[in-house]
Amino acid sequence: QVQLVESGGGLVQPGGSLRLSCAASGRIFSISVMGWYRQAPGKQRELVAQVTSGGSTNYGDSVKGRFTISRDNAKRTVDLQMNSLKPEDTAVYYCNVRLRTQLGGVWSEYWGQGTQVTVSS
Repeated sequence: QVQLVESGGGLVQPGGSLRLSCAASGRIFSISVMGWYRQAPGKQRELVAQVTSGGSTNYGDSVKGRFTISRDNAKRTVDLQMNSLKPEDTAVYYCNVRLRTQLGGVWSEYWGQGTQVTVSS
C-alpha cells in the first residue's frame, strides 16, 4: 500500500503565504514525478506544479513566479511554497505522485486526500 499524507493548508489573507507538504510512504520502489493539483468549486482539477526526480519543474501559468515546488528524494516529500496568494488560489490542493512499487513494475499515479487552501480577507 502507498500513502500520501498532506499538510499545511488553511486560511490566509490575500498577499500572504502558505506552505504545503506531502509525504509518500509504504511500498515504493521508485518515484518519478511529484506534484500538486488543485480544484476549485465548479471547476476542473488543474495542474499547479510538478517536479521530476531530476529536479525539472513545471508550473501552471496562473502560479508562475509566485509558487515554488521542491522535493526531497531521500525523504520522499514534496513541498509547495505559495507566496502572494490571491482569492482565486482558493481550492482544495491535492498531492500527486507517479511511482512504481517494484522493479520493472508499472508506473501508477497516486493522490492525496486533499487539503483546503482559502485566501480571503
